[in-house]
Amino acid sequence: MNGAQQEEVERALRESADDCRLARAERDALGRLLASVVVSADDAAFVRNRAFDVVREHDLAADGHTLLRWLEDVMRLLPGPAAKASGGSAGEAHFSPGEACRARIMGLLDGARTSADICVFTITDDSISERIVAAHRRGVSVRVITDNEKSLDEGSDARGLERVGVAVRVDRSEAHMHHKYAIFDEEVLLTGSYNWTRSAALYNRENLVVTREARLVAAFGRDFETLWGDLERWSSS
Repeated sequence: MNGAQQEEVERALRESADDCRLARAERDALGRLLASVVVSADDAAFVRNRAFDVVREHDLAADGHTLLRWLEDVMRLLPGPAAKASGGSAGEAHFSPGEACRARIMGLLDGARTSADICVFTITDDSISERIVAAHRRGVSVRVITDNEKSLDEGSDARGLERVGVAVRVDRSEAHMHHKYAIFDEEVLLTGSYNWTRSAALYNRENLVVTREARLVAAFGRDFETLWGDLERWSSS
């Protein structure tokens, strides 16, 4: 986490603690921020230390109970500290219903620096699609693979992504392309049962795993490149 990101985290923590509680909108915004900047154990320790500093700045005698709940909420938002790509295998698990999976996806898209390779059965969550477009517009190399039938569903964002210049390919085989994974900056792998839809966040019991385990990132990267090449040939036939 760089200096500017640390300042942003400190400001967000203080603003959210002004009334000694974490409102839903504040929780969602803070969750997305932490998901995008906390990528190591040191980053997680920085957030924890600053959160405790914020608590100490308040009147504990008067607001101790509500401040404790605020602190607990902040700790729950911390993504599991990811190991460095040089060999660690630490990872995170997130579950729905709820905003945890959705916030982590958006945080990784917001934090992508060079590339985002997305291979997902269906994408209908407009908030996630907006983050995909934003990454593309700031110069991140974004590639999206999705299922051909699901890309035609009402609410699918695949064609909209393609219209703004995002590279999109669809599986034209008889079988469904049922993957749900993404690779960011060739360093971070996101996978699990979670489809990128609002219903997955609101109603479904889904899971999302995030890891920097180099062997897993490389294996999924090879699968993506194989699919990308195969779909190029199908599209041109």
